[in-house]
Amino acid sequence: MSIIKLEGIAKIYRTKEVETLALENVNLEVAKGEFISVMGPSGCGKSTLLNIIGLLDEPTSGKVCIDETETENMKDAELANFRNKTLGFVFQSFHLVNSLNVLDNVELPLLYRKHVKNRTEKAKAVLERVGLSHRMKHFPSQLSGGQCQRVAIARALIGNPKIILADEPTGNLDSKMGAEIIELLHELNNEGTTIVMVTHDEHIAKTTRRIIRFFDGRRIE
Repeated sequence: MSIIKLEGIAKIYRTKEVETLALENVNLEVAKGEFISVMGPSGCGKSTLLNIIGLLDEPTSGKVCIDETETENMKDAELANFRNKTLGFVFQSFHLVNSLNVLDNVELPLLYRKHVKNRTEKAKAVLERVGLSHRMKHFPSQLSGGQCQRVAIARALIGNPKIILADEPTGNLDSKMGAEIIELLHELNNEGTTIVMVTHDEHIAKTTRRIIRFFDGRRIE
């Protein structure tokens, strides 16, 4: 069963002077529980694709179906709610709030949900899961890059998402730290989480179940 289905996706960015075709006629299905890598040169549309799957950006044309839900007619509030409950995001630059400690950063997604009980206990549990329970009162500036990425993964996990979207999750890490993050993602995948990961690293991509390649906004075989 497909948990992600894209049909005829195109994305065009327009300014007064220029029109840029970021994606052209992209069709993609990702099965529930799959771990796939998306690869291609810089500017080929990888991150645009991830943003469209993550409902952070709308396609110019085509259909996006996530977890058997058609998303094209959803209003902003509906999209935000659906995104919060279904998707978890992990970015290359971590996107942590520097003024919040680790525990508060991880709790953040639950603040956007109504009537969530035991937020702090849930945050502590996922920090334990990623091996950072001893750092929960520290701030991002007091952590290594690998630790910051673990916090980002914990934040993605706290909402119990069905899908994790990871954009170059090892891009700012050394090889040892990067390997630890990939190992953690594989553990999550083995527990049933669907993962779509953008990466430039062929070695890392080959550890995943399938590699999707892009060039100039098109999927290539």
